[in-house]
Parts: sequence; structure tokens; C-alpha cells
Amino acid sequence: MTADTTCFDARVKALKSPEFLASLREIKRGVEREALRINPNGTLAQTPHPKPLGSALSHESITTDFSESLLEFITPPEASSAKTVAQLKDIHRFVADNINDEQIWPLSMPCFIDDETEIPIAYFGESNVGKMKRVYRIGLKNRYGSMMQAIAGVHFNFSFPDSFWALWAKQNGTTHSQEQTSAEYFGLIRNYRRLCWLIPYLYGASPALCSSFLKGKEYSLPFKKVGKGTLYMPYATSLRMSDLGYTSAEQSSLKICYNELDNYVRLLRDAMSTPSTRFERFASGEGGNYQQLSHNIIQIENELYSPIRPKQPTESMEKPTDALVRRGISYIEVRALDVNPFSSVGISDTQFNFLDVFLLACLLIPSEEFDEQQLNEAKENMDRVVLEGRKPELMLSNNGVDVTLPEWSKKLFTYFEQAANILDEANDTKQYREAVAQEYAKTQNPELTPSAKILQTLLSENKDNSIFGLELAAKYNKEMKTFDYTYTQSEDFVEQGERSYEAQREIEAADTKDFDTFIKDYFAEPPAKKNA
Repeated sequence: MTADTTCFDARVKALKSPEFLASLREIKRGVEREALRINPNGTLAQTPHPKPLGSALSHESITTDFSESLLEFITPPEASSAKTVAQLKDIHRFVADNINDEQIWPLSMPCFIDDETEIPIAYFGESNVGKMKRVYRIGLKNRYGSMMQAIAGVHFNFSFPDSFWALWAKQNGTTHSQEQTSAEYFGLIRNYRRLCWLIPYLYGASPALCSSFLKGKEYSLPFKKVGKGTLYMPYATSLRMSDLGYTSAEQSSLKICYNELDNYVRLLRDAMSTPSTRFERFASGEGGNYQQLSHNIIQIENELYSPIRPKQPTESMEKPTDALVRRGISYIEVRALDVNPFSSVGISDTQFNFLDVFLLACLLIPSEEFDEQQLNEAKENMDRVVLEGRKPELMLSNNGVDVTLPEWSKKLFTYFEQAANILDEANDTKQYREAVAQEYAKTQNPELTPSAKILQTLLSENKDNSIFGLELAAKYNKEMKTFDYTYTQSEDFVEQGERSYEAQREIEAADTKDFDTFIKDYFAEPPAKKNA
């Protein structure tokens, strides 16, 4: 038995205590689901953010991401995944009832868009903070193109309760503190980075895309064609997570450190303050012309593309790195999930349960610090799986040793089974073991994966991705309108919308600086230090 499994087994045994089991029942999770608004014919909606949905700047559960047409639905942290699903259904019902004849696109890769100019950039009003959000998005458009920004995903937010971290510290002979909790979260994050190739394999749902997405782009991938204009790769799982999708070549040289909070923050701040020769051609306030917020590698922290982020809720106008320094990590944000086209709300109950297991296992498995070689290996494994994850002869690299995906998965699922047993015991259920069994079957039979099922449908019917998406959009539009409100009623959403407009008006009225001064002051503020 290796030291790693000895340590893992000891941790599993410890978590079976009544105190640990009680703390595990307080795990919180929330969801941010992105979705394009489309017209019934599949084209991108050109209408502004619908007024009944409230202010995109200040609404608590409905906003926009990059585009006016790219909705984002947000649920608060909850200890019950069933409650989160019900909250998502409430939001979807209200939105479906209040976007006239428009529908919600059920896929990650965009619907048919003839020209990037058809993607309207989100508008957040005339306050300085609203203008800043818009200029940031104008910068994204200039840097990477609007098409990439029209890709939708699902973000899964996850946190252990403070009671868990207190018990964990005692079990490991350390003192419970903000610093220790952040360090443990980083251990989890490192294992997630090592193993997150599994996420697009299990849940990748973008093996194909509309050829309009690649219009004017250079690419070397050996696409095949189906239908009238759909491009696909036979073994791809998530083109969204490939270099074609939500990634940045400019950031590929950044070696963001996940070994400790101080280094992570320092490297992120360096990227925010290091000029980019590629982006210097876009104005950042010169003569009042804003084509981006800055000339630097990233404009603000949110521009860092990563399959996972350590998070701490921010105060008004507080930088995310400052929040992390002041208060440590509060939760983690999993960002590698495609929209699930087989769920009307973009994510399934089984995904919730398996992600709980996966993230608990990432904490339980001993996590050595990363070196550059391991970080590169993790990235290479991810790249292979998103493009060729279902390829029978595909090899991954585990600490420099070649291994097949089914072989590595078989070993990993022995860990997942034990983590699932703990969560089932804590919650008096069988749902976690059932989720693990369902996902394990996919690792041994690629035809069970969402990407394989989608391609099978497209190829067997010579169907375009756009038709597949349109059929689902129409089906889900009807389904959403039958959802019963559970936690937030229609009139509650109306009230939320009115409050959000009032909040926006108050923010706009409170401005005392011109926009130039506001931006200069924002970037000139000294970075927060510990115990500040």
C-alpha cells in the first residue's frame, strides 16, 4: 500500500465520525447557468435584455454575461441540491414566460450567427460601474472576438462549511484558520487540475459546431462535415473547452501557481499590470476612447480563463484578489461544464451528486504541490480529452506514465466510491453511489457519454447541430412553462425586478466622479495586504 492510499484511507475513516458526517450535510452549492436568447428560427435575439427580467446590473438571480442576448441565471448557495434545481426551474419558468416568442438556446456552442456584429454587447446602464462592465466586454470583443464570448457554460459553486474545516484542521494536527482553509482548498484545486480531464469526458456536450463559428478564423483541426454546415470531430467531447472555444492564447504563457494563495494572487496581479504587445493597439482611455480597460495581459481578474477558480464574494468595487487576501477562499467555482442539452435547466441531478463526490475526493486524495511540468501535463491531458476523449487508443499521462483513460478512470473510481459512501451515509441516501456507478459506466463505454449521443443523433439523421438545438429549444420552452414555482413565485420575480431597477438608479445617482477618474482610481488603488 502506498503512502497516498494510506493517507486517503485514514482521512476516509476520520470522515465517518458523527461530527464530520453532520458537517458534510452542510456542503453548499450553487449554479450560474448561461444561455443565449434566440428567435424561433434559431437566429440570435437582437432585442435588449427584456425589461421584465430586471436590471442586468443589480438583479440577484437574472443577469447577462458578455452579450445582451447571453442570459445568466444565478442561484444562491444552498445545502440541498434539490432546492438548487428547483430554484433554477423557478428562474427558467419566469424567463420563458417573459421573453415573448424568444427561446433559450440549449447548447454551449452558439446558434447560427452570420456575423460577429450580430452579437450585441451587454449594457448595464450609465453608472461608472455599469460603464466599466461594458468597456471590459468591449475589450473582450477586441481581444478575442465576440463569437468566443457567445459560448455558454455552467459554473458549479461548491463550499465546505466552517465546521468541516475546524474538524479537518484538528484531524490533521493544524490550527483552524482562514489561511489553513485556503491552503486546503488549494490542495483540492491542484487535484482538480490533475483530474479535470474527466469532467469534459463525462459531461462534454459540444462535439460539433456550426461552421459560421469558424468564419474568418484559422484552424488546423481535421473537421468532418454533417448536414448542411455542421463541423464535428469524431471523438471530440467539448470543443467549448478546446483552443477554438473559451481559451486564450495570450494567457497560455501565464503559469498561474495553485500551490499557495500568496503566489496565486501575485501572479494574477502581475498579469493585470504587465503590458501586452498584442493588445497595445486598442485604446484604453486615451482621449476618452475606451476599447478596453487596459493594455495589459488581462484587464481584470475575471479575464483569466481557468477550469476552476478560488473565490471569495467581493464587496462593492473590491477586486477579487483583494477579497481573497483579506478573507481567504470561501468557495470554489468549477468552470469546465458544458450546458447539458439533455436537461431543460442545463445541468442534471446526477451531475450535482457526482461533482460533490469528485470534489470531496479531490480533497481526500493527498495533493502534492505543482511544478511546471505537472501543470503542463494537466493541460495536455485536458487538451487531448476535449478533442479526442472517446478515441479508443487515446493515452493520457499520469506523472509521466502513459495510461489509457479507462484504466486511469478505474483507479480513480475506487476513490470516488469511498467518497460517495461517506456522502450517502451523511445524507441517508443512495444517490451518490448511484451517480458514481452511472458515471463509471461512461468511462468504460464511450457511447454512453453526452458527446457520443449527440453525434450519433447528428450522423444517423444527417442533421445539423442547429436543427438539433432548435428542436430541443422548442421542446424545453414548452416544458419550462409547465414548471410549478417552488421557492420564488412570479410576483416575487416581478418585485425583484423592480428592486433591481431602483438599485441601479441609486448606483447611478451616487456617482461623484467622471468615468476617466473612476477607472484611474480603480487601478491606482494599492493592492490589499494580509490583515489590512
